[in-house]
Amino acid sequence: MNLPPPPGSPEAAAEATARQHSLKSEVELVALHVTVADTRGEFVSDLRSGNFKVFENKIEQKISLFSRDDVPVTMGLVVDNSASMRAKRAQVNAAAMSFVRTSNPQDEAFVVNFNDEYYLDTEGDFTNDQKNMNDALAHIDTRGSTALYDALIGSLDHLKKGHKDKRVLLVVTDGVDNASRQSFESTIKIAEQSSAAIYAIGVFSDEDRRTEKGDVRKARKDLKALAEATGGEAFFPATLEEVTPICERIAKEIRNQYTLGYYPTNAAKDGSFREVKVEVIPPSGYDRLSVRTRVGYYAPKASAAD
Repeated sequence: MNLPPPPGSPEAAAEATARQHSLKSEVELVALHVTVADTRGEFVSDLRSGNFKVFENKIEQKISLFSRDDVPVTMGLVVDNSASMRAKRAQVNAAAMSFVRTSNPQDEAFVVNFNDEYYLDTEGDFTNDQKNMNDALAHIDTRGSTALYDALIGSLDHLKKGHKDKRVLLVVTDGVDNASRQSFESTIKIAEQSSAAIYAIGVFSDEDRRTEKGDVRKARKDLKALAEATGGEAFFPATLEEVTPICERIAKEIRNQYTLGYYPTNAAKDGSFREVKVEVIPPSGYDRLSVRTRVGYYAPKASAAD
């Protein structure tokens, strides 16, 4: 009979390490991209691991990965090409290119234009060539309705082909979805499963903003919900001139985020939704800090082989 090694011995420590590695191979690391800002809205980039606490379903988790590096991302630009966007596309395209120029030069990107259907307009799956991006954005055929949900789901699926761990969608639209085959509920669930952050810009007309009709309220609500669920942000500029600085701010935010990773204490592969919360302990010199990341994730489901 083989007896276990005595507690505290090198053999016992090696056995414990092996068990820990075995557990971690079965439990997937949960990675969170976290934005921290001060009361003026400025990004805070000098925090350490000890300034953060991570909770899953209200249970504190041990942070196993911490970094704040300007890492390249896989990103998609998803731009409304419906008839109502005709007069807005030139300024929207200029803002999108400003977003690209402000981003990490090593990012890989694609452009999806959509109306009542969506289509990939960049040459190849991904590119970091600005001319290719500009040509894709210039493919303007504004017509038809707005199939936003279908375009988002298709773009999230295309993100899976990317080569970067960090993934982002920037969507620009001026209307409520009125042509998708997929529902909003399906879209937000797929977004939560993707780990991609969605940033949304709603470029509504003056009349839409003044009257705030039911369809505009729904569009704003949907864009905010998608952004908040995934750790992004939704913006509703008063004028088209505001879109470029918004795009530049989003690009800078992506480059100034923290990455926190943990192995969940709940190792069950049950496919359940796990709520996630990140808290920041402000260091000396900061009164109050705001923190934003995705609100949760879906645990993997056990396969037949498990």
